[in-house]
Amino acid sequence: MSEAQSVSKTPEITPELTAFQQTILTVLAEEARYGLAIKRELEAYYDTDVNHGRLYPNLDDLVAEDLVEKSERDKRTNEYALTDAGYEALLADIEWTVSKLNTNDERQADLEELLARVE
Repeated sequence: MSEAQSVSKTPEITPELTAFQQTILTVLAEEARYGLAIKRELEAYYDTDVNHGRLYPNLDDLVAEDLVEKSERDKRTNEYALTDAGYEALLADIEWTVSKLNTNDERQADLEELLARVE
């Protein structure tokens, strides 16, 4: 069997996303946010400045993929929320990652302990 044939199927949407876009989805999984709040959360996560020229085109791409919904919060501010498809994409990515990590009983126990800590 060739290497390509032996590789397990990956989630349909998430391989097309950049790590930055996946992080945006993760930030929005907690709650809907306006652009500047997303920017601040990303800056805290990356511990560096995130410029508007990087953030908003990526948000627009996620909106175009129906992973994020954009609505008008007020005349000057847009709010972004994770869609059901965005949530499903995050779940699929987590499931795929866990399937790669969970290779033995020790790792299974580590994953269960991790889940217990974040509850």
